Amino acid sequence: MSSVLYDAQGPRAKRRNVLFTVVFLVALAALLWWVISTLNDKGQLEWALWKPFFTGTEAWSTYIWPGLQNTLKAAVLAVVIALPLGAALGIARLSDHQWVRVPAAIVVEFFRSIPVLVLMIFGLALFAEYTDVSSDDRPLYAVVTGLVLYNASVLAEIVRSGILSLPKGQAEGAMAIGLRKGQVMRLILLPQAVTAMLPAIVSQLVVILKDTALGGAILTFPELLASANTMSGYYGANVIASYTVVAVIYIALNFALTSFASWLERRLRRAKKSTGAVLSADDVETADAGTVGKI
Repeated sequence: MSSVLYDAQGPRAKRRNVLFTVVFLVALAALLWWVISTLNDKGQLEWALWKPFFTGTEAWSTYIWPGLQNTLKAAVLAVVIALPLGAALGIARLSDHQWVRVPAAIVVEFFRSIPVLVLMIFGLALFAEYTDVSSDDRPLYAVVTGLVLYNASVLAEIVRSGILSLPKGQAEGAMAIGLRKGQVMRLILLPQAVTAMLPAIVSQLVVILKDTALGGAILTFPELLASANTMSGYYGANVIASYTVVAVIYIALNFALTSFASWLERRLRRAKKSTGAVLSADDVETADAGTVGKI
C-alpha cells in the first residue's frame, strides 16, 4: 500500500530496517556502557560526589537556586524587550514607506550578523564607560543588551516571514471592506501569523535561555552554568555531577517552555476553528424567507 509521501516497504526493506534498528540499539547500548564504565573507573560515580544534591539543601540554596534566578531574570528581561522590539522591526520592514523600511532592514541585518557574545562584550564596555551602572549590575545589563539586540533582529525576520506567508487575499479582502493598513495588520494579519510563527518564536526563546550561559563564561555573570563551576570546586571537584544536575535543569526548563508553546498553539488553532457563529433553525428559516422576499 502506498501513500502520497512514500511507497510501502517490501519484505527486504522491512528486514533491512529491523537490522539497522537492532545494530543502532546495540551500538547505543555499547556507547552507554563505555561511558558509565569510564566514569566509574575515574571515580565520578561515587556517592560522595552526588550526595550534596540528594541529601541536603546547601547545594541548591547556595549555588543552584541563585544561579537559576539570575538565568531566569536575564532570560525574562530579554524576552520581554526583544519580542515587541522584534515585532516592531519586522512590521517596519514591510512598510510601504522607504524611510521606515530601509533603516529597519539595516538594523536587523547589522545586529543579526554579529555574534551575541560580541554584543555582550561591547555592552559591558559601553556600560562601564558611559553609564553609572554599578560593577555588580553591569554583567546583567550587558547580557540582556546582547540578547535583546541579537534576538530582536532574528524575531523580526520571523515576524516578517510569518506575515508574508499569509495569502495576499487576506489583506486585499480586509482593505476592500474599508480597513486601513494599520487595522489590517493588527486585526487580520498578525492574529493569523502568530500561530504559524509560534514554533519558530519558541525555538528562539529557548536560544535566549541557553545563551545566558555566555554571560557566565565570559562576563562573570553569576548564572546557572557559572554556579555549577563554583559548586564543583566547593564539593571536591565533582564536575560531572554538578554539570549533570545543571544540564537536567536546562532540559526541564526548555521542555516546559516547548510544552507550553505546543499547548498554546493547539488552543489557538481550536479557537480559530470555533469562531464561526452557529445559527439555529429559526435563524436559517428567517434568513431564507428574507432572501425569497427580496427575489
